[in-house]
Amino acid sequence: MRLIVLDTETTGLEVNQGHRIIEIGCVELVNRRLTGNHFHRYINPQREVDQGAIEVHGLTNEFLADKPLFAQVAAEFLDFVRGAELVIHNAPFDIGFLDAELKRLDDSHSGLQSICSVTDTLVMARARHPGQRNNLDALCNRYTVDNSQRDLHGALLDAEILADVYLAMTGGQTAFQLADHGPGEGEGSGRSEGIRRLPAQRPALAVPRAGADDLAAHEAQLEAIARASGGRVLWREVVGT
Repeated sequence: MRLIVLDTETTGLEVNQGHRIIEIGCVELVNRRLTGNHFHRYINPQREVDQGAIEVHGLTNEFLADKPLFAQVAAEFLDFVRGAELVIHNAPFDIGFLDAELKRLDDSHSGLQSICSVTDTLVMARARHPGQRNNLDALCNRYTVDNSQRDLHGALLDAEILADVYLAMTGGQTAFQLADHGPGEGEGSGRSEGIRRLPAQRPALAVPRAGADDLAAHEAQLEAIARASGGRVLWREVVGT
């Protein structure tokens, strides 16, 4: 039973507006145990990242400029997930973006669900906890999953956290033995150890700060919105300025 817990980060929220994937993170579970195998790539989206998206995941245009294109990682990604059950939180979002990328490479591609099955943990959570918040942070609190490293969203880190949440939601981890066989070792020579956690291998991300010119341009835009809307500017109502 091979599960791949998957998450993506994107340039924006709407795939229909041409937004693209900029990060893919996957971790593998076999028989409900983390194997240590993972797939993680940053991707040059060949378009600008929305400022609102940068504030969520911290991945800037400058950081992504020298990263590979999706076309350069697609075959490796498909090989990693082929035949597995994908576990995704809000699966239509990630599957929609991934299928759009695959269609750009091959218009005849029939989509990820032709080579993988998909389990949506958001659907699971809503069925178990109707009327409650069921985003990833809320589920971490509910199932006592440590998400203290999650200052910003990140595909690999979020996939690791979601793996813990999924195991908790579906009955916990069934075994804590991971066989570590070297060359020539038999089945009985595995060593016992705790759950192996993947290190957070993200580089430190530069977070750009608005300068005086940026703030002035922002204020000018708010004034323009105020003139066009009869004085109502939602931004000012939300932040209280």
